[in-house]
Amino acid sequence: MKFIILGCGSSMGVPRPDGFFGNCDPKNKKNYRTRCSAFLKTTDENILIDTSPDLRHQLLRHKIKKINKVLYSHMHGDQTHGINDLRSFYLNSKKQLNVYADTYTSKILKNTFAYIFKSYSKEYPATLKINKLPRNIHIRNRNRKINIQTVVVEHGKIKSNCFIIDKQLAYISDVSKIYAKDYKYFKNLKYLIIDCLWYDFHPSHFNLETSLKLIKSFQPKKAILTNLSPVLDYKALKKLLPKNVMPAHDGLTLEL
Repeated sequence: MKFIILGCGSSMGVPRPDGFFGNCDPKNKKNYRTRCSAFLKTTDENILIDTSPDLRHQLLRHKIKKINKVLYSHMHGDQTHGINDLRSFYLNSKKQLNVYADTYTSKILKNTFAYIFKSYSKEYPATLKINKLPRNIHIRNRNRKINIQTVVVEHGKIKSNCFIIDKQLAYISDVSKIYAKDYKYFKNLKYLIIDCLWYDFHPSHFNLETSLKLIKSFQPKKAILTNLSPVLDYKALKKLLPKNVMPAHDGLTLEL
């Protein structure tokens, strides 16, 4: 079972569309960051987390030819606006692809991308089927049942969902607050992938200080910082981190 960080960049990626690299050294390939999406590959299923605006590039880079389910963390554009690229999977299977989202995200998706969820003509049928994101999602790997637990967190003024896979890995891409009642789910994991936008305070994201404080509390074997803005150069950031913490880079693959 593999977990791939398809993209680890903040909302405009690195570099931004205007070519701005900020503090990031353009000579380092790990500073080229597409927007956040992730991919879980088991022996039986392929699960996509979020559809970033860079999804087409991400799918081609990793030669992903099959997706069984799509899980949405929240409704922001940098997590959803690549949704149209899922149409190719409908063309291959002639079956609507199941996507899972919370109530608010589902409403936004159905209003913004109505043509994807409703058939308006024979030439352009509905390609996706939206489902309520459950507390637990069950998939299989080598004939063993794998659980994906969803946990609601705050992301500025909205809620976001993070995903805990097989009690081994937590993926928390967009967060400003984790509720204390849920801390128990994040402790002593093999991998903790956690939001870290930049150095200073931000109302909708963790900064480096907050991320490191929670990593110290949760004590994962390995922590990985994601949703990285142009402020955070890969090498400069890595020098500041404890041995069990590293910055993400696009294509980082973790074995589970």
